[in-house]
Amino acid sequence: MNDVASHNGGCHRRYRAAAIQFDPLLGAKNANLAALTRLTEQAIDSGARLIVLPEMATTGYCWQSRDEIAPMVEPIPGPTTDHFASLAAKSGAFIVVGMAELVPATGIAFNSAVLIGPSGIVGLYRKTHLYISDPKWAKAGDLGLPVFATELGNIGMAICMDMAFPEVVRVPAVRGADLFAVPTNWLSEKSPSPTFMARAVESGVYVIGANRYGIERGVQFSGGSAIINPDGSIQQSRDTGDGVVIGEIDLDAARDKRLVPHRSEDRIADRRPDDYGDLALSSHLWNPRAFHGLYGYRPLPPGRLSQAAVIQQSPLADHGEGNIEGIVAVARNHPDLDLLIFPELSVSGPIADRARAVAVAEPIPGPTTRRLTAAAAAAQTWIVAGMVETDGDDLYNVAVLLGPDGYIGHYRKLHLADADRTWATPGNRGLPTFDLPIGRVGLLIGYDLIFPEAARILAIAGADLIACPSHVDWPPVMAQGPTTVPFPPHVDRAATNDHFHLWRERSRENNTYIAFANWPSPAMGWSGIFGPELEELPRREAVVAGSEPGMAALEIDTTNLDSSYPTNVVRAKDLLQMRLPIWYDALLEPARSTLVTHRNESAATLREADQVLQ
Repeated sequence: MNDVASHNGGCHRRYRAAAIQFDPLLGAKNANLAALTRLTEQAIDSGARLIVLPEMATTGYCWQSRDEIAPMVEPIPGPTTDHFASLAAKSGAFIVVGMAELVPATGIAFNSAVLIGPSGIVGLYRKTHLYISDPKWAKAGDLGLPVFATELGNIGMAICMDMAFPEVVRVPAVRGADLFAVPTNWLSEKSPSPTFMARAVESGVYVIGANRYGIERGVQFSGGSAIINPDGSIQQSRDTGDGVVIGEIDLDAARDKRLVPHRSEDRIADRRPDDYGDLALSSHLWNPRAFHGLYGYRPLPPGRLSQAAVIQQSPLADHGEGNIEGIVAVARNHPDLDLLIFPELSVSGPIADRARAVAVAEPIPGPTTRRLTAAAAAAQTWIVAGMVETDGDDLYNVAVLLGPDGYIGHYRKLHLADADRTWATPGNRGLPTFDLPIGRVGLLIGYDLIFPEAARILAIAGADLIACPSHVDWPPVMAQGPTTVPFPPHVDRAATNDHFHLWRERSRENNTYIAFANWPSPAMGWSGIFGPELEELPRREAVVAGSEPGMAALEIDTTNLDSSYPTNVVRAKDLLQMRLPIWYDALLEPARSTLVTHRNESAATLREADQVLQ
C-alpha cells in the first residue's frame, strides 16, 4: 500500500491515451490475441502511453457456463499478461487488458481487468457488479474499488455494468482517481453511453471506454469506444469497426473539480457525507414491500396511475405576488394533472443577495403555503414549488410540497451552489421522503442532483419519484450524431439533441422517476420527467426540448404493490438490489480520505493474495 500523493511529483501531466475497439471471436483466443496485438502496437505508434482493451477481449463474452469457458480462463499472471507485459516493457506504455481470470487454488473465475506497466503488473480489478450473463461462470469481484498510483496519474478501473452504479467511480474519485480505464461490452443503446458520460461529469474524471462491437450469440454490441472528458463531453470516439481511438489526458483538468473555472462549486469538496449514511444499507435485498413495511413503520403507499408535469418558466423578479398567481393559474387550468412541479425559487423569484432573500422569506408553513394549499385543494392536485424560508436568523432555499389536504412537508437544499452562498444556510434536515397517494416522493433542488449520493439516498428510502425544482446551467444537455450499428428498430439510430441528460441518468441508475423543473434561458432549460428503466427502449419520458418556456407531462405508474413481489421496476428497484455497499464506506468519510492505492505487485504476491482471499 502507498499514498497516491507521493507519486504526483513524477506524473506525466499530459499524455495520449487510447481506447481499442475490437470484435473478438468467441473462443478464438490465439486469433484474438494476434489482432489485439496489432491494434495495441498501432496505438503505441500513435504515441499512446495508456491503452485500454475491451472487456473479455481475448476470449469473447457470451459464455453459457463454467464448463464452456473453462478452456479460456487463465491465471493472472499468466500467458496473456506475460504477452502484454512484453509489449509494455518494449514501448514504455501502460496497457489495461480485459480477460477471464482463473484462481487455480479454487477454480473460481472472474471477469477481470489487469493494469500492466513497463515493469510488469501494476494492479488487478475484478468486475464487482455483474451483468446478467456474468454469473453463468464468474464470481463477483472481491478486490474492492482500488486506485492505482502510476506515473500517468491515479488510475481507477471499472468493467461495463459497473458503470451503471455511481459508487464504482465515486469511491475511487474521492480517493484521488484522475481517470478510469473501462473495458466494456456495452449494448442496447447508442454509444458512447450517456451512463459513461454521467460518471465522468459527476466526479470530474476522464473515462476511457473501450467497447466491442458486432454480434455474438444474437447479442448486438454498441461500439462507440471513446475518450470522455471530465466535463462529460466526448473528446474522441469510434462508432463501429475495429480500430483505435486516441485522446489526450490532462491531469490538471482532472484534478480541478470545479464545475466551471470561474465558479467555486466543487464536485468533490461540496459533498455532504454526514447526510449519506444510508449509502451503506442494502435496503433491497428483501422484498421491498416487506422491507419498507416492517413493524408497520412507513410502508410504501399503494401507488396508482397519475399524471405529473414539470413547468419550465422564469419567476418574476421582485414580484412574489405575481409568481404565486402564476402557480395558482397553472393549477386551475390543468385539473387533469395530479402533480405539478415548478422551478427553484418559483415563488420568490431571483435572489441576488441576502437583502433580497430577507425581503421575500417567510416561515413554513406560512402565508404563501396557505395560498398554494388552497389552489391545490381547488384543483385536487399536489404542488411542488421553490421559495425562501426564514427560521430564526437562518435563510434556506427550500422546496415545499402541498396537496389538497394541506401542507405536507418541505426540503432544505443540502448542496449550495454559488448563487445560494451569498444568502442561504445549507440544509440541516437531511433528505426526506413524503408519502402521497401517487407514491413515495423525494425532493431535491438544482445543484443537489449533481451529487449521485443525494438521489441514491432517496431511492434507498423507497422513493418512486424525485421532484427537483431547479435553476441550473450545468452540465449541459449534449447531442450525439447517428450510428451505423444495426440496432433493432426500437433503438434510435438517428442523431439526437439530448443523447446525454444527467437528470435522465439519475432516473435510470435509481429506478426512480425524476421530475426536473428548470428555468428557461438564460438557464439551461431542458426540463423533463424521466422514467425509471435502465435499458427499456423507447424511453418513457416527456421533455421540454430546449430553453424556451414550456410544460412536459407524463403518466407515472407506481402500481403493482399488491402483488406478492413487485415487478414494476419503480417498486422493485432491480439495480438497487445489485448494489454492493460493502465497498462504499469511503463515501461516508467526512473529508477526502488518505489516497489508498496498490503498489506494483509481483506475480508471486498476486498468487499468494488470491489464495488468502479464497
